[in-house]
Amino acid sequence: MDKVSLSAAKAVADIPDGASLAVGGFGLSGVPEVLIRALHKQGAAGLRVVSNNCGVDGRGLGVLLTDGRIARVTGSYVGENKEFARQYLSGELEVELVPQGTLAERLRAGGAGIPAFYTPAGVGTQVAKGGLPWRYAADGAVAVASPAKETRDFQGRTHVLEEGITTDFALVRAWRGDRHGNLVFRKAAANFNPLAAMAGRITVAEVEQLVEPGELSPDEVHLPGVYVQRVIELTAAQAADKQIEKRTVRA
Repeated sequence: MDKVSLSAAKAVADIPDGASLAVGGFGLSGVPEVLIRALHKQGAAGLRVVSNNCGVDGRGLGVLLTDGRIARVTGSYVGENKEFARQYLSGELEVELVPQGTLAERLRAGGAGIPAFYTPAGVGTQVAKGGLPWRYAADGAVAVASPAKETRDFQGRTHVLEEGITTDFALVRAWRGDRHGNLVFRKAAANFNPLAAMAGRITVAEVEQLVEPGELSPDEVHLPGVYVQRVIELTAAQAADKQIEKRTVRA
């Protein structure tokens, strides 16, 4: 039952080239920076990533992206990363854009064993009709476009069929966790981390505070340990390394 790994390097050592990864985080909040950098050092390439966003230049998933280690991204927000835009528009990166709430539910559904669900989000747009550019050719033409999706009416309203998402691995960051893998998330880090953790067949969690089994009240656990296979404890310096995406101050 003790799921604690000795190091981040050991926790991600078996992630192969071409693996699919669900990665937690919202902007730069709750991003599993230590695991991402360990994976970068490990060398896996051709990764297929599912995450709300792909970090920024030099932080988060942007570290892997800059070195050309990501082949495909499924996400809902692609701003704040110039290298992402360059790779996408030049045909080096395949991108599936998903409405943010739909992405969250696709991850949750996959983790709950639900293969597909209907939602009104995206009806009447290219999300449902197809034709969104997933990959561009070098000459700027659309090389791969999204397919049309099945629609169905419920109670007089049209809905589109969306598939649940499961991935080979998931990388997440939690505020507190115990040796059994029970996790507690804090503030904005709770947005996508629990859902990403559910979707991964093998989920690796970095925790800012590691506690012993029994120290967490069942009432405060956001994600039960059944979804988590590996845990690493961050150092105080690693836990404190939290970059602000955009800082604004009064004049």
